[in-house]
Amino acid sequence: MESVEEKASFKKFMGLIKQTKIKKPLFFGGIFLTLIGTLGSLMVPLLTQMFIDGFDTSLISTPLVVLIIGVFLFSAVIDGVSYYMLAKIGQTVVQRLREMVWDKFLNLPVSYFDKTKSGESVSRVVNDTSIIQNLITSHFPQLISGLVSIVGAVIILFLMDWKLTLIMFIALPISIVVILPLGRRMQKVSKKLQDETATFTGSIQETLSEIRLMKSFNAERYEQEKGRRGIKELYKYGMKEAIINALLSPIMYTVMMFVIILVIGYGGIRVADGSMSIGTLVAFLLYLFQIMMPMTMFAMFFTEYNKALGATGRIMGILDMTDEKSGEERLELAYNTLEFDNVSFGYGDTAVLENISFQANNNQKVAFVGPSGSGKSTIFSLIERYYNVWTGQIRVDGINIEKLDLKHYRSGIGYVAQESAIVSGTIRENITYGLDESAYSEEDIERAVRQSYTKEFIDDLEEGLDTEVGERGVKLSGGQRQRIGIARAFLRNPKILMLDEATASLDSESEKYIGEALNELMSGRTVLVIAHRLSTIVNSDKIYFIDSGKLTGQGNHESLMETHDRYREFTKQQFGED
Repeated sequence: MESVEEKASFKKFMGLIKQTKIKKPLFFGGIFLTLIGTLGSLMVPLLTQMFIDGFDTSLISTPLVVLIIGVFLFSAVIDGVSYYMLAKIGQTVVQRLREMVWDKFLNLPVSYFDKTKSGESVSRVVNDTSIIQNLITSHFPQLISGLVSIVGAVIILFLMDWKLTLIMFIALPISIVVILPLGRRMQKVSKKLQDETATFTGSIQETLSEIRLMKSFNAERYEQEKGRRGIKELYKYGMKEAIINALLSPIMYTVMMFVIILVIGYGGIRVADGSMSIGTLVAFLLYLFQIMMPMTMFAMFFTEYNKALGATGRIMGILDMTDEKSGEERLELAYNTLEFDNVSFGYGDTAVLENISFQANNNQKVAFVGPSGSGKSTIFSLIERYYNVWTGQIRVDGINIEKLDLKHYRSGIGYVAQESAIVSGTIRENITYGLDESAYSEEDIERAVRQSYTKEFIDDLEEGLDTEVGERGVKLSGGQRQRIGIARAFLRNPKILMLDEATASLDSESEKYIGEALNELMSGRTVLVIAHRLSTIVNSDKIYFIDSGKLTGQGNHESLMETHDRYREFTKQQFGED
């Protein structure tokens, strides 16, 4: 898989968050309310000290009880409101991040998806963004309130008794020595866990999407073992993460208990000799707990922060990738001519096409014939501009297609593959796929359905055009899916029509319907055909023979049969012609 991860830092993390256009008033409002709640909690030990040292039953009155209850209720409401505000911020951030990553995926070139499993990309959209959301919504507010709690408690403690406070600081260097190395180790483990999660997600998604292939070839055992290997890897890294957490919590707990014992021992001596009151010692211990709790949360924050840095690196790596290259010219194209001029192309370092030159004109049918793997389908991919050519030019109406706006250019091209791609949803949604509602009417849909002979089976369906087709069209037959693909092409009304073995895998009845639909669809357009059946190419205006990425012959069927030995041999082998 192509590496798309960047080394993340706090600066890049904050830069990523800023890109989500976070609502600052809402964020700082939530933090402010959190601080109010924290400051309120700092008053409790002082009130406790005053209560213990100066206890007097005459002071207890109904108004005082009501006031205390009111303060607690107000604090609870403040906590609820601040939680909601910060949760809204977190949800907004993750929504915007997912939108950014999803939009980026839609604009990346096909070459990225050739190298990356779809499940791994899904993991970036779902899992990595959730990690960042968790940090912002839960752990960041705890960090802020914890810092305020610690700073406030330390200041009050110094004012109360500076000698006893110094004992508490014994825990600080010990905690740092424990947290930092474990945090760095946690960062590495978390990164590996996220990578393994992405890989596992991609693997199981691939298996489930081809469940029929798996069952027809009795591959359950193979997939079971492969899945369990992935699950064991997740378990292994999950346990490594658990070990670090298991070490972190008791160590921090032991350090804190050690400090508490020292404070109680030294404080007890002070109380005994009369230099400290019991209320002050109790208040001191309460403030100590207010310091201890955030310290343990800091360890968790550090862990989650390192996870978020890993997620940030992967998200930034995707967002910084180069979009599919598009030209800027939105010219009104007639699509009268399509020309390849000495085009060479390959995948990676392997050449697939070498110096291919041909021209197709409007109202012409041009066929490409040759052995499997010779580069015929690659020609169609280059016309769609899924990839950029290595050398040479592809021109429409004399204009290099790399200078044209991609969406505008592709709007004039229709493509029907050997197996038409079907998305989950209704038949109507598949036929109108990719078109704005303003681009067609209900009459246009009905015409496309009729012209593609899709009406023949739609009328038999209870829901008609609103019938759900299932994932990848599993509820439809191959012929039905193919006719929907042709209906989609009819509705698009393309100027250039590309047919990639569009009838190769169909039964005779489906081929009859689809053949008639294609004949009507091809009328008045520039038609490019890749075919394995003689009937679809004999009447072509031009036939180009592609062999090992090179154009070795051109002409009509009769002339090639006379002059091109390889074509004649190929025709006899493929089509059974004598």
